[in-house]
Amino acid sequence: MKQSSTCILLIVTAILAGCASSGQRAPVVDRSEPPKKTVVAAEETTKTITREKDWRPEAHTVQKGDTLFSIAFNYGLDYRELAELNGIQDPNLIQIGQQIRLFRGSATAVIRPAIVDSKPIEQPVREQQVREQPRLAKYAYSEAAVAQIEKVQDQNRPEAAASAKPQIKPEVKLEAKPEAKPEVKLEAKPEAKPDSGKDDGEDETLEWSMPAQGKLVGEFSESANRKGIDIAGKLGQPVTASAPGKVVYSGSGLRGYGKLVIIKHNKTYLSAYAHNDQVLVKEGQTVVRGQKIAEMGNTDADQVKLHFEVRRFGKPVDPAKYLPLNKS
Repeated sequence: MKQSSTCILLIVTAILAGCASSGQRAPVVDRSEPPKKTVVAAEETTKTITREKDWRPEAHTVQKGDTLFSIAFNYGLDYRELAELNGIQDPNLIQIGQQIRLFRGSATAVIRPAIVDSKPIEQPVREQQVREQPRLAKYAYSEAAVAQIEKVQDQNRPEAAASAKPQIKPEVKLEAKPEAKPEVKLEAKPEAKPDSGKDDGEDETLEWSMPAQGKLVGEFSESANRKGIDIAGKLGQPVTASAPGKVVYSGSGLRGYGKLVIIKHNKTYLSAYAHNDQVLVKEGQTVVRGQKIAEMGNTDADQVKLHFEVRRFGKPVDPAKYLPLNKS
């Protein structure tokens, strides 16, 4: 009888230990603040200006027979600007195969995104709660001990545990409302235009007039490689600017043109006046429409005449589109 009571006591003690170890842990609630979000400012990029309707490349490779004057003329540019752009000290010294940049590179402003408080917030390390297992204890057999054991068993029954277990309210998570960020207005800056031949609508405002009086003895012909018109006249007859602009060339450095004047009117157009006897303007000089710039002659020509060209982006176009030509 004594042995059976001891066995019962050991079994009950083991049951108590098992019930204590299977108890549920209290829920762990993370009440730390959520990490701050990274705030990224808007990125604005100023786009590079493209030259619409412009056939010209970014650079020219020097070929046999090229001069800096002819390169500038063929692309509708100022040779002095090309020299400065390419670091050429003497415009007469260029080499075959040399790369000549035609336009200045346009600066692209990029505002890098400003990152505010991007360092992740270190979360506090929560110590895991470890429950210690109850120690086993041996009690001497007695009626009081058996009564105590029975009392403990009654308390550990599922029905009693359910009734005695406190109700756990469901955790309510409060979502943090995002802070209202002040609206950042990016002021649109005017795009910086590089010194290129972009067609910016100046064609309509440019007024043209006849550069000289006389008989038309040569017409423009793209197929016959006639790049302009020829107007016959008398030696010393006035040659006038057909449109306002700046003199970008004055000299005799282009073969076949004699004494030549080139006027750049805007980023699109320039005009050329060849075979002059006397040149009356200097490079860099600003002229107005109708101003006398030269006297008609026959330099590098078979007769006294004015060879007149209109070039759009450096490409010859028919002057008849701009001038009231009298072909009689």
